[in-house]
Amino acid sequence: MYKISCDEKDESIVKEIEDELKKIERDMEKKSKEFLLGGRDDKRNAIVTIHAGAGGLEACDWTGMLFRMYSMWAEKNDFKTDIVDKLIEEAGFKYIIFIVKGLYAYGYLKGECGVHRLVRISPFDASKKRHTSFASVSVIPEVEDNVKINIKESDLRIDTFRASGHGGQHVNKTDSAIRITHSPTGIVVTCQNERSQYKNKSTAMRILKAKLYQREMEKKEEEKKEVSKQKKNIEWGSQIRSYVLQPYKMVKDHRTKLTVTNTKVDAVLNGEIEKFIEENLRYKDGK
Repeated sequence: MYKISCDEKDESIVKEIEDELKKIERDMEKKSKEFLLGGRDDKRNAIVTIHAGAGGLEACDWTGMLFRMYSMWAEKNDFKTDIVDKLIEEAGFKYIIFIVKGLYAYGYLKGECGVHRLVRISPFDASKKRHTSFASVSVIPEVEDNVKINIKESDLRIDTFRASGHGGQHVNKTDSAIRITHSPTGIVVTCQNERSQYKNKSTAMRILKAKLYQREMEKKEEEKKEVSKQKKNIEWGSQIRSYVLQPYKMVKDHRTKLTVTNTKVDAVLNGEIEKFIEENLRYKDGK
């Protein structure tokens, strides 16, 4: 059919075939990745937290850059991103918590856990010196309602407060933000993204449930050792990936040794992290 189309110079049919082949290729590539996603929670949504580490304003800006990178990756892969909570600083975020919703979101993003290091000429330094910044990324699976997690009301302290944005400007004039403290574990969850106190409480409880579920799974399985390796100080020597913008351009994953350079670095920061995700899945699968 392809040969006949070329002979007859029917370009529309040729393009249709080429588009179909590209679609088949994309579907096969997606299926090959899903073969690596056989973990118990891989199909679930992902709750992602990014915390600024050492580096002051630089680190807050870097946290914002990472959030943008993951948001763009999610959009390109038809995932939905919902912000749950954030603390805005002058140059970005002190921390930001968001949920990536879609099939295998957790499976794809779980390998992003750890410290991410940025090296660049600081836009906040008049002397144009090179700075190093750090941010930590944590990823846990969101738990469905049918998963039983025993949470006693008597173990919860629920506080309400007024959600506020950058510069102290109030998001609303009511105490709609929620902070839940789980006394037995010391886990604290906040949510202030919605105007409704009920919605914020519901989201906060979902995240608390996910954190307790993750904690319980870590106790029961050998994965506890791997998770503990990720809980490092957000500083030198503990990074899983380095992003260097000066004096040369390079992104290097320190676990898989995958490295990209030059213009591909900008693509990574614009959400094209598929190679790093896939390489890490193969790395873990081969261990």
